[in-house]
Amino acid sequence: MTEFTSELLKTWGHLPGKRFGQALAAGREAAAQGRPVEAIRDLLEGFKPAPTTDLRPAGDVAFSVNIEAGTADEEDNIRAVHASMTELMRTPTVEAGAVMPDACPAGSLGTIPVGGVVATRDAIHPGMHSADICCSVSMTDFGPVDPRSVLDAAHAVTHFGPGGRPDGRRFGVDLELLDRFRENRFLNNPKILRLAQEHMGTQGDGNHFLFVGTSRSTGKVAMVTHHGSRGPGALLYKAGMAVAERYRAELSPQTLKQNAWIPADSEEGEAYWQALQLIREWTRANHDVLHRAVWTALGREPVDRFWNEHNFVFRRDGLFYHGKGATPAWRGFAADSDERTLIPLNMAEPVLVVRGKDAGHGLGFSPHGAGRNYSRSEHRRRMGNMTAEQMMALETEGLDVRFFENRIDPSELPSGYKNADSVVRQIGTFGLAEIEDYIDPYGCIMAGETTPPWIARKQNRR
Repeated sequence: MTEFTSELLKTWGHLPGKRFGQALAAGREAAAQGRPVEAIRDLLEGFKPAPTTDLRPAGDVAFSVNIEAGTADEEDNIRAVHASMTELMRTPTVEAGAVMPDACPAGSLGTIPVGGVVATRDAIHPGMHSADICCSVSMTDFGPVDPRSVLDAAHAVTHFGPGGRPDGRRFGVDLELLDRFRENRFLNNPKILRLAQEHMGTQGDGNHFLFVGTSRSTGKVAMVTHHGSRGPGALLYKAGMAVAERYRAELSPQTLKQNAWIPADSEEGEAYWQALQLIREWTRANHDVLHRAVWTALGREPVDRFWNEHNFVFRRDGLFYHGKGATPAWRGFAADSDERTLIPLNMAEPVLVVRGKDAGHGLGFSPHGAGRNYSRSEHRRRMGNMTAEQMMALETEGLDVRFFENRIDPSELPSGYKNADSVVRQIGTFGLAEIEDYIDPYGCIMAGETTPPWIARKQNRR
């Protein structure tokens, strides 16, 4: 062979790209060594990129719709949810999908909605469990006790808002759990390890809450906490998305970036799956330290306890089920699961204690809450001239509602959410869960309006 050219390489099926130059250099070196043409061709096959996978045609994979509209806002919401799920279902790994009665859009077209469930084969999609990994709810039954004493004790020990606990007010973290973090390629990160300690016993902001109420069936007082994995989970999500994006560019460039996946059988996939389980363990401990601190302050032992996550990935029957704002509703969805799960609605409505029905048309899930029909900013616009104080007085009369930052977040008031009665009715209409009890509200704590950290830092520098 007199000359090994790029044109020859193209005739052999090599396409211009980052490996084309490497193949050209290897071919020229082999030609200079006098190797036969066919041997060179065989050698360079390994430089060809793997075949990419196209998106499926729209509508090729169906999804179940467990939601109905009764108002114009609900109709608009369902149209947006349907459009986003239709685009998402084109992702090559997706086998099935479903939306719950609390579904609402959560990003650009093709992003899994809140209240969405997606089953995939051999793939874990970080974007489909969201940045708030293992967002979850945990309940403790304190028995016949004054609900205000529970809320006061909880207010004294919890922490809402950005950041973590200051030195001297931190809870301990299981050292063996931290050792297992260090053994995982995704979690062995100095910042994650630091935040795992600083954020233990914190609840964040947004729709996270601490709720106290009374069981309608027993008259006993219960506390429910709602939060996720805080800083450690957010950083795991970021790392997972970076790995998934690398695979997306190689395997399926047409796939939307938010739907990128990590092959489950790859080294990264196995490590990410393990990291999810460790973050789940940390998140449960994050609930537990707060509940334990409250019953210690009260001098009482808990009567009953259980918890469940609703932003997570579950492995079942050979598929990975991604629930984003969806409650697993089948027996044994986790080793530490109770057959009961919790569905909160809003601060002025009861928390539902349910048993899931493992409905096939729900992919074995039920709702996680009430959801929204429109954005927080739209809710603020609709307030008109009404102040946050006026709206709170009107919508939470008789309740002990507290905002940790001492500033009301009007988007978290009941009118910011879907009609609770409608969501409850649809749980029954679609046969997603059986309601066993209602925890009627006494009061709650939420973060309230917070100053974003980057603004706070700027203000502190002045």
